[in-house]
Amino acid sequence: MDTTKQVQLLQMAYAGALADTVLQFGKEGVLDSVIERKHAEQLATGKMRLGSFGITKPEDVFLNLSEIFGCAQWEISGSTAEGFVAQNSVCKLCAIARRIGAPSPCRLYCLDPMEGLLKAVKPDAVYMVEETLWEAKKCVVRVSGI
Repeated sequence: MDTTKQVQLLQMAYAGALADTVLQFGKEGVLDSVIERKHAEQLATGKMRLGSFGITKPEDVFLNLSEIFGCAQWEISGSTAEGFVAQNSVCKLCAIARRIGAPSPCRLYCLDPMEGLLKAVKPDAVYMVEETLWEAKKCVVRVSGI
C-alpha cells in the first residue's frame, strides 16, 4: 500500500474513532459536560499546540488542519485586514457520526479545537460559528478582529 492510501486509511480510522467516542458520550449522557470541559481546555492549551500544526496566522487554523486531518476541506473567503469567512461543505466525521446514529461531533472535535488555536494566534479575535454542516448545508465560521 502506498503512503497516500495509508494516510487516507488512518484519517478515516481516526474519524471513525472520534464518531464512536461521541456516540458513547451521548449514550452515557455526558456529552454536554465533556464538550464544556474540553472547550475550556482547548482555549487554555491552544498556544502549546500551534507549533505541532504549523499554525502562524489565523487562516492556517482552517487550512492546515484540513491538510493534516483530511476530514473537512475548509476554504477561506472574504479576506480583509479585519477578518475572513471559513466555509466547508464536506466532513467525513459528520458523515460517519450520522451513519452510526451519534450526536453532533462538531464542537467537541472540530469547532472548539479550532477556536482554541485561533485564540492562541490572535487572543482578541472574534470566532463566530454561523452554521454547521450538522444542521445546514455547510459550516460557516466568521473570524473578525484579527
